[in-house]
Amino acid sequence: MEKILGGICLQQMNLERKQVFFREQIQMERRYCFFKRIMDILCSLMGLIVLSPVFLIVALVIKIESKGPIVFIQERVGENGRAFNMYKFRSMVKNAEVLKENLAHKNEMNGPMFKIKEDPRVTKIGKFIRKTSIDELPQLVNVLKGEMSLVGPRPSLQSEVVNFEEWMMKRLDVKPGLTCYWQVSGRNDIEFKEWMKLDVKYVEERSALVDIKLIFKTFFILFGDEHAS
Repeated sequence: MEKILGGICLQQMNLERKQVFFREQIQMERRYCFFKRIMDILCSLMGLIVLSPVFLIVALVIKIESKGPIVFIQERVGENGRAFNMYKFRSMVKNAEVLKENLAHKNEMNGPMFKIKEDPRVTKIGKFIRKTSIDELPQLVNVLKGEMSLVGPRPSLQSEVVNFEEWMMKRLDVKPGLTCYWQVSGRNDIEFKEWMKLDVKYVEERSALVDIKLIFKTFFILFGDEHAS
């Protein structure tokens, strides 16, 4: 009887420890999410203000060089599969999406993603802003709106997500971001599955420290990234 009672007590203690552990994990996750959102708001606001002259110059050059809108708006898949409109400076000709079908056979990225290093649809200013990642700056608005974060997996198209393997869907557990492990690890030189593994790795390891490290690493490689296209 004593052994039985002892076993019950031990099970109860283990259960209580697990409950305490899970409560602590939930509290840590909440604190992290709060910190991340505050950092997103402050940094995106600061970026939009400080970089406003860059926005104006790039917008002017894009408008002068080719016909079409200054900002390219495209529906992407966000956290938990929610769709949102992502903003980018237009770096391609106006009918780029139509021309994409004729270039499908030149795709250099395996998996459902489409990328060509020497993409003929890219304009002259487009090559520069893609090389320096300036084309991504309008996404600071997405960050401010809460649709994206500074750090997180890059937002995918719905046509790409439907072809994801089940384990890849984990990257949708968090908000998409401007930068992540993929951006600081070689970008277009990385195979598709390796890219997805890096995104899942971030989801599993994410923390305030990881986010800060990735932001600093991104600043170091931001301009003149030889892996960008």
